[in-house]
Amino acid sequence: MGSRNFRLSVVLRVLALLATIVLMVVLFLLTDYYLTSLLVLAVLIYEVYSLISFVETTNTLLTNFLESLRYSDFSRTYEISGAGKSFARLSESFNQVISDFRKVREEREQNYFYLRTVVEHIGIGLIAYRQNGEVELINNATKKLFQLSQLKNLKELEAVSPELKNGLMNISNGENILVKIREKDEILQLAIYATEFKVADKNIRLVSIKDIQSELEEKEMESWQKLIRVLTHEIMNSITPIASLTQTLDYLIKDVRERYDNIFSDEGEAEVVEEVEMALKTIHKRSTGLLHFVESYRNLTRIPKPNYTIFQVQKLFDTISSLMKEEIHRKGITCDISVEPPNLELSADEQLIEQVIINLIRNSIQALDKTDNPKLSMKSSLDQRGRILIQISDNGQGILPDVLDKIFVPFFTTKPKGSGIGLSLSRQILRLHGGTLTVHSEPDVETIFTLRF
Repeated sequence: MGSRNFRLSVVLRVLALLATIVLMVVLFLLTDYYLTSLLVLAVLIYEVYSLISFVETTNTLLTNFLESLRYSDFSRTYEISGAGKSFARLSESFNQVISDFRKVREEREQNYFYLRTVVEHIGIGLIAYRQNGEVELINNATKKLFQLSQLKNLKELEAVSPELKNGLMNISNGENILVKIREKDEILQLAIYATEFKVADKNIRLVSIKDIQSELEEKEMESWQKLIRVLTHEIMNSITPIASLTQTLDYLIKDVRERYDNIFSDEGEAEVVEEVEMALKTIHKRSTGLLHFVESYRNLTRIPKPNYTIFQVQKLFDTISSLMKEEIHRKGITCDISVEPPNLELSADEQLIEQVIINLIRNSIQALDKTDNPKLSMKSSLDQRGRILIQISDNGQGILPDVLDKIFVPFFTTKPKGSGIGLSLSRQILRLHGGTLTVHSEPDVETIFTLRF
């Protein structure tokens, strides 16, 4: 029926066109009505144009439809009136295809938005880039890790770390590498994994970047704790009977001497007994001292779980300052306290954190013993990543570079009477809080211990 309507419309238009031509010829040849002839000519031209436009309706409709697909313009609608049902069905089909394409694009955009949200939400850094270093994608975790607002090319990472830039440029598909970045008061131990894929004609390399420094410290501390438990158990089992037996033998010798003092009339025999008694006392003293020594190391495995409370850092500093004020004043040390913002609050175990800071301050006081114009400072603020940090610094003798990586190892100490557990214990307390304890030192210039939560 639609085809008939179309053909009938074409036939009627052609007939009207022929009638107009005949009328125009008659007017030109048989009459002098030239003005009327011109009007008929104008009608003729319009009819020709109308016929051509009507015949090319399908081509125009198809051209517009294909252009919509080409330029992804799915906002158009197609409707032909008066051309019959076939053209109506054609318009309906075009509109349906456009609607389907619109839905596909909306679903694709939703999937892209969903994927983008997931990529931005995860805590692992992600970078997608071409072989020439041009960055295609970078998520917020990566920007936050390297303190970047944007990254267009990996060459810009040269300012962050040349090792990082070279590692990313040279990493192969499926390869894992470790890159260590040492900042002034923080260490980043990065685990990087790469995979490659192809999109259209572009080879893309996607790398995941994770800071595993805290995990490494935690595993290291767990290993030390296991070792300490084994050693202290075996030492305690061996030394405790010795201390007990030497004390018992000492009591027995004293009892024998008091009862049978006349038996040891010979001066040589009495001297031998005194030497035996002195040896037993020495053994008992050293074994008891060793027991206390081992007991102190057990503290590394007996730290209570933090009892979290919210408190102001300024209040914590004021409490510590009042406790250490006399000693600091006696040593002639200038102490500076700074909290920014002043109302900064911390969620932690106040007693444990106080213990850590006091230990660090005492270390600083010892380091300032032979320093002219000694200075000590306690500062707290937010770092560039929005985390709370507390810094204890001094201008003392500092820590030598070859010792810097060892000071947190249990039993290691540079002090003649040190036990080597203070800094290790402090770091473990920070680990229990989900934080880190790091150090930066320039000998005879500045040493900074940073508690980062």
